[in-house]
Amino acid sequence: MNLRSWATPLVIGSFLVMSVTGTLMFFHLESDLNEALHEWAGLAMVAGAGMHVAANWRAFAQYFHRPAARAVMAVFALVLAASFLPFDPEDGRPEPRAMFGALSGAPIGMLAEMTGQDTDAVIARLAANGHAGIEPGQPVRTIAGGDFDAQAAILGSVLANP
Repeated sequence: MNLRSWATPLVIGSFLVMSVTGTLMFFHLESDLNEALHEWAGLAMVAGAGMHVAANWRAFAQYFHRPAARAVMAVFALVLAASFLPFDPEDGRPEPRAMFGALSGAPIGMLAEMTGQDTDAVIARLAANGHAGIEPGQPVRTIAGGDFDAQAAILGSVLANP
């Protein structure tokens, strides 16, 4: 079997799964399994689309010479870029996720100082909670090893300001 014989069925199958699960998600009717399936089918679609582009490269490249096709692709590229901006459309304030990311990247010493706490006391409190050997310059994200839940627990402990 060649690349083309795998690419199209992979795109069709993943599109079927993504369209159904995406529609369910849009109407908030999804289950946990639907969400996971949607994510994995998305990766399958990326693989299938990549294979499809590789198998049909000359025809694909021609789309970049057509003004209407370039305009459509540019619109989607701009929408994608805008989706990464930390913005809450309801009130214009940054999203909590963006603020969480910024706090998780801040060193423990800076967070202690921002909350009016003694850095050593914060480090001792974190050590008592199982995070030993922390240096004031270490960011929360590093201390937590990238674990989102651990980052939230560390930030909660630091920001509690007992």
